[in-house]
Amino acid sequence: MRAAPTILHLDMDAFFAAAEQAAKPSLRGKPVVVGGLGPRGVVATASYEARRFGVHSAMPMGQARRLAPNAAYLVPRFAFYRSISEQVMELLGRLSPLVEPLSLDEAFVDLEAGGVADDSASARAAGERLRVDILATTGLTGSVGLAGSKMIAKIASEEAKPDGLVLIEPGTERELLGPRSVRILPGVGPATGEHLRRAGMTTVTDLAEAGEDELVRLLGRAHGASLYRMARGYDDRPVVAERDAKSVSVEDTFDVDLHDRVRIRVEVERLAERCVGRLRASGHSGRTIVLKVRRYDFSTLTRSETLRGPTDDPGVVREAVGRLLEGVDTTGGVRLLGVGVSGLADFTQEDLFAQAEARGAAEARAEGETGSGAEAGDRVAEGAAGAAVSAPGGAEAVTGGETGSGGAEGAVERHWSPGHDVRHAVYGAGWVQGSGVGRVTVRFEEPWSGPGRVRTFSVDDPELEPSEPLPLVRRDVGA
Repeated sequence: MRAAPTILHLDMDAFFAAAEQAAKPSLRGKPVVVGGLGPRGVVATASYEARRFGVHSAMPMGQARRLAPNAAYLVPRFAFYRSISEQVMELLGRLSPLVEPLSLDEAFVDLEAGGVADDSASARAAGERLRVDILATTGLTGSVGLAGSKMIAKIASEEAKPDGLVLIEPGTERELLGPRSVRILPGVGPATGEHLRRAGMTTVTDLAEAGEDELVRLLGRAHGASLYRMARGYDDRPVVAERDAKSVSVEDTFDVDLHDRVRIRVEVERLAERCVGRLRASGHSGRTIVLKVRRYDFSTLTRSETLRGPTDDPGVVREAVGRLLEGVDTTGGVRLLGVGVSGLADFTQEDLFAQAEARGAAEARAEGETGSGAEAGDRVAEGAAGAAVSAPGGAEAVTGGETGSGGAEGAVERHWSPGHDVRHAVYGAGWVQGSGVGRVTVRFEEPWSGPGRVRTFSVDDPELEPSEPLPLVRRDVGA
């Protein structure tokens, strides 16, 4: 515990939704919900306007639509959010070498280690400067908490929301925590909270008065002792600058259970490509490839294979998950697939012989099944009717199935995701409002313009293309 409030906690306000509102002038001041739009989708973030209707993170999307039927529902754009996060983390890095990111929109900062604060006045000044800099750089707001410990700093930032700063003076922690619900403490979720309630403990004061022995009896040695210390306002956890990543993974939940074995294989290979993209972005390679399959009855299977050396080669990862999939029974349907890489390293072992051997084995299997590698590829394309293939920006190419006795025609129809960026040869930059029955509706506006006009096009209009997101803050003004 510190004598000065030099631990800062930053939490960006409704980050995903706020970024979408900043990018789309027509959505400012209106309810916006970001998340999976299918029947099994969940809410990632809701704007404050949507929260007034009871919508919140992790809520099933169907329930959110019932609560706020007139809200804008958008697909997440994680690459866009990550680019904004990098700007924010760079600003935090200017304050201190000790920055501990918790997610894209949340981090602790040790101001004392950066030499920018050693008392309440200097800590408050640093926090206010940070909020101004974040707004100027990203166009978004963040809430700041300042305290003598990580636990209290996080509580302070929650109290500061939205777009505020709260400083809690060291020495006042017990007074602050006492009347609060036990759920305010880290590690007390719904199950632990209910267990404590049945024991007659609903406030933090109740925990402190119960004593360490009683909490250990109820919750076990580690959890009980830790909770007793926190109930008394004591938290000496340091700000840790770097956390070693243990694994990188991606997964998809499907609106309708997948039954076609070839389609499942295609989806697994797509996930492998995405996983390797994240792996490379983090500067890692890995030795252990993991496949996750959740079946129609919610039973979940995981299979793994450890390679001879670490790799970030997408071909090697694809082939490994393909081998793992061969040993999984998908009869009855699959509702979720995931691919991960663990055993991470900061380098790639160029074991070309091992990689060549793996590829050769895969090619031999494919040739034995179909007669040639080319025929194998044709069979995958033909069997994956309706499979979406990722493309840059907001469009996906969707391959059609058989159209007659002649087999697959290979016709491609582009699918446009709500919220994603596009550019039209005549009308310029815009974003997808919705699509269906062969049409796509686009609103043409930019972050620095007023609300734009809406136009509708054919989904295969050659003048309409996916686009990279525009910056939220215009840099060329006055140039």
